[in-house]
Amino acid sequence: MISGRPEQSTTVTAIHSSHDDIDRLFRLARTVVAQTSAMRVRGRVLQIVGTTIRATAPGARIGDLCTLRNPENNCELPAEVIGFQNDIAILTPLGEIQGLSTLTEVIPTGEPLTAPAGWNLLGRVLDGLGRPLDTSTHGPLLPDARVPVQSEAPDPLTRRTVDRALPVGIRAIDGLLTCGEGQRVGIFAAAGGGKSTLLSMLVRGAAVDVTVIALIGERGREVKEFIEHDLGSEARRSSVVVVATSDRSAMERVKAAYVATAIAEWYRDRGQRVLLLMDSITRFARAQRQIGLAAGEPATLRGFPPSVFATLPQLLERAGNNDRGSITAFYTVLVEGDDVTEPLADEIRSILDGHIVLSRTLATSNHYPAIDILASLSRAMSAVVSSRHEKLAGELRDLLAKYHELELLIRVGEYKKGADPHADTAIAKIENIRAFLRQPRCEQIGFDAMLQELATCLA
Repeated sequence: MISGRPEQSTTVTAIHSSHDDIDRLFRLARTVVAQTSAMRVRGRVLQIVGTTIRATAPGARIGDLCTLRNPENNCELPAEVIGFQNDIAILTPLGEIQGLSTLTEVIPTGEPLTAPAGWNLLGRVLDGLGRPLDTSTHGPLLPDARVPVQSEAPDPLTRRTVDRALPVGIRAIDGLLTCGEGQRVGIFAAAGGGKSTLLSMLVRGAAVDVTVIALIGERGREVKEFIEHDLGSEARRSSVVVVATSDRSAMERVKAAYVATAIAEWYRDRGQRVLLLMDSITRFARAQRQIGLAAGEPATLRGFPPSVFATLPQLLERAGNNDRGSITAFYTVLVEGDDVTEPLADEIRSILDGHIVLSRTLATSNHYPAIDILASLSRAMSAVVSSRHEKLAGELRDLLAKYHELELLIRVGEYKKGADPHADTAIAKIENIRAFLRQPRCEQIGFDAMLQELATCLA
């Protein structure tokens, strides 16, 4: 047996030693890279005016979140980059700014705001940033995923058309303002117009799989009442509620609308029929106005900066159908008095697929839901109902319009029966029509039964 040469053994040993050195270098490099990645570039707050913060934020982009950290007590507050002025970032905090100072560190995260999503959200109540508010009764939230709160609307060429009716259990809507799956409807109401009554009826009666409710700028008392009384235990099990009360920051009120929409999109992408209720889109716009004006935007119509009118379609177009599921959305719009033609309300109405106008006059006369049928319109109705249904609805509208035309003459006793046969028919059937349009809050009616009642009241 011949042993190996000494020089060969030395060469092999050297090669092994070289490999060990290379491995150590790679491990060292990985450690350095990991430590470098963990190190965050930090900036500092330069100025705080109102709800706007100007700071150095190296590497930050518009829409990114930054963490504001107070070095004295390590308290942290998230803020979003909304603009730049030269090299200075303009941020809006997602919370209260008490305690911030020019010593506060600004740490860019490089990521936008995300929202929790998943089946575990059903029955839960979240704040405007997607954090659970009901952990004391429901425990921690364990989402299936996290999704960006801002995303693109469905491609217009891949959207399914609105061609199927969505019953909501309300005679006045199903009969005369029939909505379709994937339609977007505005509910226009002044204070005391019966908005809460209609919303509670929609939640209980709509034929959907999941309901996502966004309560933006509401009073805290109203939020608790809506969840416990209007929503009810049965409807709550299939609902997600996102809340940003009037005392929250403007940015949180804005983000609540995006969080609710992102959650609704997650369910839609899994083939669900989703009902999205947002109360109210007006307070979303007002919060966006506050942010825009603080950032230095010029005021235009009614004091609203251009960003408000750019943001509205970006948010509202995200609802609707895609190739998997549907989001049928109802957005409440607050109007001054009964003026539904003010610039903001008019802009929202032009974007949506229909509008339901609530009347304070009807509400004060105990007529609920207080829907002004003649001022309301569903643009998708003709595509989702039968010709018989459309004919009956048109006949009722015609009679109602005729009665309203003569109402003053009737009240002062100037109308003479027999002068106009069409008017005589309207007067004879007005009580049947009013009975059809009235409905108790707790009552729900099927679509076929509603159609039969519509035909009966006109017979």
